[in-house]
Amino acid sequence: MTPDLAAVQRRTVRVLVAGQAIGAVGITIGVATASLLARDISGSDTQAGLAQTTQVLGAAVAAYLLARIMSHRGRRAGQVTGLLVGAAGALLAVLAGVVESMALLLVGAALLGATTAANAGARYAATDLAPEATRAQALSTVVWATTVGAVLGPNLTGPAGTLADRLGIPPLTGPFLLGGVGMLLAAAVYAVFLRPDPLLAARAAAGTGAHRPIGTSWGRAVDAVRRAPALGAAIGGIAAAHAVMISVMIMTPLHMEHGGAELRVIGFVISVHVLGMFAFSPLVGLAADRLGRPAVLLVGAGVLVVSLVLCARSPEGSSWQIFAGLFLLGLGWSCATVAGSTLVADLAPLEVRTDVQGASDMTMQLTAAAAGAVAGVVVGTWGYAALNAFAGVLACGVVAAGVVSGRPAGHRVGV
Repeated sequence: MTPDLAAVQRRTVRVLVAGQAIGAVGITIGVATASLLARDISGSDTQAGLAQTTQVLGAAVAAYLLARIMSHRGRRAGQVTGLLVGAAGALLAVLAGVVESMALLLVGAALLGATTAANAGARYAATDLAPEATRAQALSTVVWATTVGAVLGPNLTGPAGTLADRLGIPPLTGPFLLGGVGMLLAAAVYAVFLRPDPLLAARAAAGTGAHRPIGTSWGRAVDAVRRAPALGAAIGGIAAAHAVMISVMIMTPLHMEHGGAELRVIGFVISVHVLGMFAFSPLVGLAADRLGRPAVLLVGAGVLVVSLVLCARSPEGSSWQIFAGLFLLGLGWSCATVAGSTLVADLAPLEVRTDVQGASDMTMQLTAAAAGAVAGVVVGTWGYAALNAFAGVLACGVVAAGVVSGRPAGHRVGV
């Protein structure tokens, strides 16, 4: 890397950290109230989860569409578009609360998925100009920035409700209003400061700046996976780890509530889980650079299995097993996601990199949505321990990804 590109890379990471932290506040501030707002509007507990489910599906679609924008116009255009669409979704959620329209809320939730996709895609922007030896560290630094939003967002729910009350709108719409402002600020950060665009700079340095990929985005991604089996394994490992995490995490509050755990204790357990997901990602990135991506993928799989055993053995309510299990669930997810995402950046050819990354994130979100839907059925029929056994089967996908990507044939095909 030339000194100029090295300076661009350092600036890029700083801008991504700032944008990610602000944008994550916009996402997480509404998470705590989305199901409550859906329940109040619909008048039904059974429809309370529809808003978050719709947001996950919206994120899957947006991951694919934003990748197409980035492929032609660069990372900045994709990030700004995702955040602006998400901000529009947040404002629609506010309007839905005012007019009490469930249909409008679901449309807003789907649009909010674009911000989720943009924030997920930001980690890849950190790898465009990063040397292979430090690529995982760059990616994991951006993942770590999500910690700020994950911690700060839910704590702003109360003040946001107060603001909504003063504005004469339903208190539960306040978090979406404040979240929309956060998304607009993050979009402004990227629009003004993410210059030069890291993807376009990488293409120019490689002499492919004028190249226009042919075929469909999905077709290009499939072709890249066909030529590099390790790339497909990495995508599968990311999706499997995300499905394990989502399926267990969303049902844990119910498991604890059945045992009489107080809401504040449940909230603290989820906070510990989020800490495991993001706070240690720089160390995970360092390990992926030093020990190799496949090794950290296998470590992540092992940590996930230990977490599932602890959760399966936890009694209803509050226990040390559930605290430790949820923390390790987040940490295992971090290991698998950082290592798997870096593998995707390593193996995807530069000219189709955004297509592959968008397909990977879409697969991740769709798999998580399916796992989340199955989780409720499993717990309702067989119980929480059975859910962890089901998640253990999914964790085998992470093990397979580590094994396949570690084979000699699983070396880089891209630059």
